[in-house]
Amino acid sequence: MTDILTSGLPAPSCSLGVVIVNYQTFDLTMQCVASLLEHGIAAPQHIVVVDNDSPDGSGQRLNRSLPAGVVRVLSKVNGGFGAGVNLGVAALKTDLVLVLNPDTRFLRNNMDVVRRLFDQRPRLGVVGLKLINPDGSLQYSARRFYSLPDILARRTALGKLAPMQKLERSHLLTRKWHEEPFEADWVMGTGFVVRRTAFELVGRMDEGYFLYFEEVDLCARMWAYGWRVMAVPEVELVHDHQRASGAGILSRSGKTHLRSMARFFAKFGVPWLRRPSRTRMAAALVRWQHTVSSAHMTKPQHGG
Repeated sequence: MTDILTSGLPAPSCSLGVVIVNYQTFDLTMQCVASLLEHGIAAPQHIVVVDNDSPDGSGQRLNRSLPAGVVRVLSKVNGGFGAGVNLGVAALKTDLVLVLNPDTRFLRNNMDVVRRLFDQRPRLGVVGLKLINPDGSLQYSARRFYSLPDILARRTALGKLAPMQKLERSHLLTRKWHEEPFEADWVMGTGFVVRRTAFELVGRMDEGYFLYFEEVDLCARMWAYGWRVMAVPEVELVHDHQRASGAGILSRSGKTHLRSMARFFAKFGVPWLRRPSRTRMAAALVRWQHTVSSAHMTKPQHGG
């Protein structure tokens, strides 16, 4: 049903597709697709489900069970979340792509708000949605870039101190969610919309990450290449959090998180006491790209 507040507005021109990456989440992926179709978020042929070589056979089950018209992509390898997203986007031809975790669902369709925002702002590259828990509480899915104090506030007992709590609220942009669409340094990869042309121009998702920090990296490159990142409080997405990164630092997921963090800081610079500026991060990215390019050029070539 069309929202009363937007019924008099012209239809947005940007077409929308959806990518969902499955890894052993058959039931959740089926529920997510059902939500998309129930609320008319996208047509079946504009929904792509990518299976990242799930060892539990959920890829084959999805191939048999997904509704008619939904596009299936069964990867022969698990290259990580970013690689799965890249496969999904490549299977679409829409102007915009909504990237979703399987553990998400919509309660209503007001995605025209996002599509109009992209129509109105030609340099807008990424838009994050308002993620809410099943009980309606916020997950604060738009954030500032990290400083080391931010990490300490989020990941250690120091976060219980009053000054660190204030720092955390600033990092999470907690006051912004009661306003109009607002700029953010980055938005969570659980549910975001990306402009296809911007996605291709900045180099797609960096497949050097297996899991975690891919969306932070994508948003950082958006800013570096002159695109904007925003969040839209009006468009809600329920996220039934299936969190793995909260496990101990020595767990498998904890080690993966640390490796991803190290890669991000290698590309964009280590943020010591203060949050880095977007300009400084863009300069660091150029240096990193030059180093990688030089290393590739000097690598011995073995031919026959």
